[in-house]
Amino acid sequence: MFDRRTRARLAKSRPALLGAAMIALLVLFAWIGPAMARHGPLESDFTLGISSDGTPIGPNLLFPLGADRLFRDVLARLAYAARLSLFVSLSATAIAAATGALVGIVAGWHAEGRIDRLLMRFVDVMLAFPFLLLVMAICAALDHTSALTILLTLGATSWLGIARILRAKTIQVRSLEYILASRALGQSTVRILAKHVLPNVSGPLIVSATMLAAQMVMADSVLSYLGVGISPPVPTWGRMLFEGQDYYATAPWIAVAPGVTILVAVWAFNMLGEGLRDALDPHEV
Repeated sequence: MFDRRTRARLAKSRPALLGAAMIALLVLFAWIGPAMARHGPLESDFTLGISSDGTPIGPNLLFPLGADRLFRDVLARLAYAARLSLFVSLSATAIAAATGALVGIVAGWHAEGRIDRLLMRFVDVMLAFPFLLLVMAICAALDHTSALTILLTLGATSWLGIARILRAKTIQVRSLEYILASRALGQSTVRILAKHVLPNVSGPLIVSATMLAAQMVMADSVLSYLGVGISPPVPTWGRMLFEGQDYYATAPWIAVAPGVTILVAVWAFNMLGEGLRDALDPHEV
């Protein structure tokens, strides 16, 4: 996927390595975390999960991250929520990246033409609406929100920035000599776009998608925190943070655990994106 020079720069990029390592740890935690916990994410333990004064028990051997307000294992809920958050965020990012790439490349190839004007005016209109407000309105209009509806909503509303970036890059790429030669030889537009244009704009696409993944993690958490995300009792990082805020004085681990996890996930994707940007150098063709 990357040439030797790019791989060498990635191997020397501390942000990329740190970000990739943290993402790998998050994926590993989401995979094996539920097996590490002794309770299910929806299981309340009114015997061992409660302290002598009636408050949720703190971190111990049975509850490594403590219990929440309903005496459920925070570790089990955090790991299960990690599966959902990563699945929703990465799926939404993939949808947005594919849609943005298609719109951006087509618009850039037909720059200043009717197709370009039509697509870019639509992008401009959509960008006029605040992203989170638009997503919240769509989710609030749904009777029941699931992981599928959230990822489809996020993916369908977050591709606009990628489209603008790839349009600008495609305009640069389409004037390259070998692409002009391909057009002169009579190659089809679809073949030229797939074989020549897409590989040349893949660098900015990968960087933009990685940065977007961090935004999707944050957006998914914000939606859950505000009560318009995945419907309870399914655990999500944002919902766990919301439920723990009232217990910050007596049981701070309930809010700290999901808060730190969200911070780490967003930081990891941003660091990986910065490292990829430096290694791929999207300013070069």
